[in-house]
Amino acid sequence: MEDFIQLTSENIDQEHICCAFSDKKCQESYALKKEWLKQEFENGFTFIRLDERAKVFLEYVPAENAWIPVTAPEYLMLNCFWVSGKYKGKGYGKALIQKAVEEADQSGKNGLVAVVGTKKFHFMTDGKWLQRQGFVEVERLDSGFSLLVKKIKTNAPDPVFNASCRSGECEENEGLVAYYSHRCPFAEYHVQHSLQATAESKGIPLKLIRLESKMQAQNCPSPATIFSLFYQGKFLTTDLSVCMEARFDKFMSKLQLL
Repeated sequence: MEDFIQLTSENIDQEHICCAFSDKKCQESYALKKEWLKQEFENGFTFIRLDERAKVFLEYVPAENAWIPVTAPEYLMLNCFWVSGKYKGKGYGKALIQKAVEEADQSGKNGLVAVVGTKKFHFMTDGKWLQRQGFVEVERLDSGFSLLVKKIKTNAPDPVFNASCRSGECEENEGLVAYYSHRCPFAEYHVQHSLQATAESKGIPLKLIRLESKMQAQNCPSPATIFSLFYQGKFLTTDLSVCMEARFDKFMSKLQLL
């Protein structure tokens, strides 16, 4: 994989992490994502990207250490996976997935697992594309999430969603509740600035819950631990853009919630 480089604790300060390198307002969040990565590299987290200034990359981690409410012993969990713009259709996505398959095989893992949306969810990997690469669905939630697996060991047990996220509801049932983490270089800025301002403007109570640990994330009421927004206890969306007032109004109007 000569076109790709792997980020490590030694080179991450000098290398970009793809997502937000051109978004100046998210520079603080970008730095927080790098700090999160440094911590997670110690837990087997892998970040591979194209050796270009481009948004072409894959993250994966032993599922036991994933910040996602899924039980998948001896699997590798795919995290963010993105091939954008002019780089689509050139085999980069397949090459990145093959890298993960090879690592899973060499380390004796059962295979790969990924959480996707049954409809298009922002910050979620394209499930239909993964299924064309040999992934199969093993579980689906009414809230719109699906669990896909690509097994290396055919007799391995299926991964399952944790109980915390099965209902599509959170414990807080008043106003807006946002669960988010530093897994994404956009989340901190838009939650702390855009969403706060939107909630104040609308007079809607808002509770922000930043996931600070693997344990907390694995017990999250949503499989989307980058960002999930709930309203009156019900899951709404993973789309960070609804933090901005104009997008929030359009989204809520479409759902006839306000």
